[in-house]
Amino acid sequence: MKHLLTFCLGLILTSSSVYSQVQLNPAPDRRADEGEGPFERLIIRGAIVIDGSGAPPAGPADIVIEGNKIVEIRQVGVPNVPIDDASRPQGATKEIDAHGSYIMPGFINLHAHIGGAEKSPNSEYPYKLYLAHGVTTIRGVPAANVAWTQSEKIRSAANEIVAPRIVAFHTLGQGENWKGDLFILLKKPKNGSLGLPAKE
Repeated sequence: MKHLLTFCLGLILTSSSVYSQVQLNPAPDRRADEGEGPFERLIIRGAIVIDGSGAPPAGPADIVIEGNKIVEIRQVGVPNVPIDDASRPQGATKEIDAHGSYIMPGFINLHAHIGGAEKSPNSEYPYKLYLAHGVTTIRGVPAANVAWTQSEKIRSAANEIVAPRIVAFHTLGQGENWKGDLFILLKKPKNGSLGLPAKE
């Protein structure tokens, strides 16, 4: 068991050091021709909604998004029956006609990496690849080193770059200032309980 623990911690710290050394180029600032929004009040009109709960598709529905948050999904009719406009949400600053289209929540990649010198040193490519496949949130395990990932996470949240939402997920030893040592971690305290401080 002790050897297995040694191996596992060694593997974690080795992989951590590799990711801390990966050289990635941050995504370039979003150009004016790369998407729109967020909008004060965006309404997506007439979509058939697959909500991800396992329920059958429903609609037509109008989806109201304020800023960067869905605030309402309103059923506005039934298939093949004209929609009563009086029942629809109003006050849109931007509208998208989605009649006859299906809409569903974005996918979440729970085990995402961004790349590196040997794959793609430019983060713009995997970001756009994720988005093109419907992945709107990634959980980096890790995406790259801590400081780089946190910077990209902030830029993505501010819509400064074309990228999915980024959830930074790092483990022991992945910070640039980590001063730990594998042998110290595995040192057996005087009280015989691995990982607990020795009693004097």
